[in-house]
Amino acid sequence: MKIDDYAWNKHEQKLKENQREFTYSKPKIKIVDNKEIRNKIEETLEKLSQKSLAQWSLKIASKYLIHLDNHLKNDERIKLGIETLEKRIEGSIRAYDLRKVGFIVNELAKESKSEVSKFAARSFAQAIATGHMRGHALVCSDYVVKLINSLSNNSQETATKERKRQLKILNELMLDYE
Repeated sequence: MKIDDYAWNKHEQKLKENQREFTYSKPKIKIVDNKEIRNKIEETLEKLSQKSLAQWSLKIASKYLIHLDNHLKNDERIKLGIETLEKRIEGSIRAYDLRKVGFIVNELAKESKSEVSKFAARSFAQAIATGHMRGHALVCSDYVVKLINSLSNNSQETATKERKRQLKILNELMLDYE
């Protein structure tokens, strides 16, 4: 894969070019998780273009927008975020334009009253931010797990089920990508 497809961000391109070996990351948030499947997801994400990462992130986060607080469910910022990410994927806008919208979308989390809504909004904002930097994809998926933790009283089984869903979507994208 060409480096420009791997990452749109020059900093991430340079990191990839200088990378000696792959190492797994730790979640930036506290979650009950299936570490093995998370690692498999992270390893697989490395093989995708940033375009595919953005598509994957949006797909896994969008399912949980139903958990936004009622006053946010039909908010125009959701549509704005999706449309802007789609334009970034098409290459018709710059990262700068997407980042501005990302900050607007992030306000949904700040306006959330419930924890579940906050995690749904954060996951969605991270999905949109994936159009700026690759690293937001895994954080997006971690916030989905955090949301699942909140809904399931930190059930390891439910977190594993969600990670398997994420991996299935990722594997489907890989088939399309190859």
